[in-house]
This record gives sequence, structure tokens and C-alpha cells, in this order.
Amino acid sequence: MAQPPDISDTFVKEVDENLRRDRIRNFFRENGGWIVAGVLLFLAISGGIIWYQQHREQNAEEQVEQLAQIYKDIGVGNTAKVSQQLDALSNSGSKAVRASALFTRAAFALQQNDQKLAIASYKAIRDDSSLPDSYRDAALIRETALEFDQMQPQQVIAQLEPLAKPGNPWFGSAGEMTALALIKQGKSHEAGQLFATLAKDKDVPDGVRNRALQISGSLGADASGAIPQAQ
Repeated sequence: MAQPPDISDTFVKEVDENLRRDRIRNFFRENGGWIVAGVLLFLAISGGIIWYQQHREQNAEEQVEQLAQIYKDIGVGNTAKVSQQLDALSNSGSKAVRASALFTRAAFALQQNDQKLAIASYKAIRDDSSLPDSYRDAALIRETALEFDQMQPQQVIAQLEPLAKPGNPWFGSAGEMTALALIKQGKSHEAGQLFATLAKDKDVPDGVRNRALQISGSLGADASGAIPQAQ
């Protein structure tokens, strides 16, 4: 015969359920304000982050358009405000815009025979640790090329040492300037060996390879593995 349900168990379950509901109700009654404030704060922070990202993207797009207009103005000789505009974009929060503005600032300065300003622009790029290495390395090469005649040979060698290695994208330019600095130091043998290495490296630009082949030969270095390229 079926047993009647245990009334005591049913009563305990009902009491337990009522207590649970009371605890939940009391919790929200006592902490509801804080919970609502926390939700609102979370929504405000999330909305602020989204707005900030969209604002930065919009600013970057506008600045890219400004750069494009500056290039057009330089092309047609309308350069009255170019320096001021580039100076403003050089402080952009966008890394790409900032680097592009500084490179353009340097090129425009050279066009105006202002080598000092061009060097300062390249230095600004080189010293900006937030920029990708590709930008900073390019700036280092151009800065060194402009200052080469005023620099001590050992300073050139030390400055370009990280780039003057086979396999580095800037090996051609960095290696060539390093070899010339070695010649200035009277280290013709070392310079000849470096020129020979440049001449044999197929990843080095043809113009650099051809010069390296000729100079390495004049220094008595063996560059027989190099394949001369027509200029």
C-alpha cells in the first residue's frame, strides 16, 4: 500500500523555500541601490570605451585625409601652411599618422634645404619607442645618411650595428655606410670583406651590390660569388 507523504518533510521544504525568498527579497531591498549603481557604472564605462574608440578612429580617418591633402598641396606648390599642419599631425595619437607626418616633415624640410629640421624629425621617429621598429629603423638610416660626414666613424658603426647584418631589411644601406666608416678608420680589410658580403647578397638592392662589387675589388676582397647587375 502506498505510504502517505511525510508531512514533516513537506513542511520543512516550504519553510526553507520561504526563507530563501525572504533572504533574496531582503538582499535586494538592502543592496538594490548599490546594484543599480554598479550596473549603471558598468554601462557608462562600456559606453565610454566604445565612444573613445570610435572617436579615435574618426580622428585618425580625418587626419589621414589631412595628410592626403598636404601631399596634394606640396605637389602643386601650395606650401604656405604645410609646416604648421605637419607639426600638428606629428602629435597625433595614431602611430601611423604621427610617423607619416614626421617623415613628410623631414622630406619637406630637405626640399627647403633645412637639414637640421630634417634630422630632428628623423630623431623624433627613432626615439619614439611606441612606433613599430620598421619606422624607427628607416628613420635611423636616413638620419645617419644625413649626418654621416659630421659623425665619427666609430659612432656610425655603433649606431648602425643592429642593422648592418645579412638578413636585415636595411643591410644594404647600413652595411654600405658601415663599410665606408671602416675605410675612414683605416680598416680596409674589414671594409673590403663587408663590401664583398654586400655584393654577394641577392637581397641587397642592385645599386648597392654593384658599388660594393667594385669597391671590394679595389680593396682586394674576393667577391667572386657576386653576380653583377645591370644598372
